[in-house]
Amino acid sequence: MLREAGYDAETVLFENLGGAPDPCIAAVCRKERRSLITLDLDFSDITTYPPADYPGIIVLRLRNHSISHISEIMKKVMAMLLKERLTGTIWSVDERRVRIYGE
Repeated sequence: MLREAGYDAETVLFENLGGAPDPCIAAVCRKERRSLITLDLDFSDITTYPPADYPGIIVLRLRNHSISHISEIMKKVMAMLLKERLTGTIWSVDERRVRIYGE
């Protein structure tokens, strides 16, 4: 979905990071200047992952983890990416709203 919209997107599996600890994934994102989109709630901890240190983190806090539901939420997130700055922020996304933490 992100690639189709013109984003340079990769998966943790493509990057050979499947099963890697969170700090390792975060370090790769910082090094490669990539934003992270994740279902892992640990990345919403602003003390562990200060928003200013990252090119953006989007944490999907969804009750339903089906592909179709995630796709619907991602359509809304992608629309927001056209209007809101992601760099230096953490977006906490649930079914009802998006909370933005950081700069």
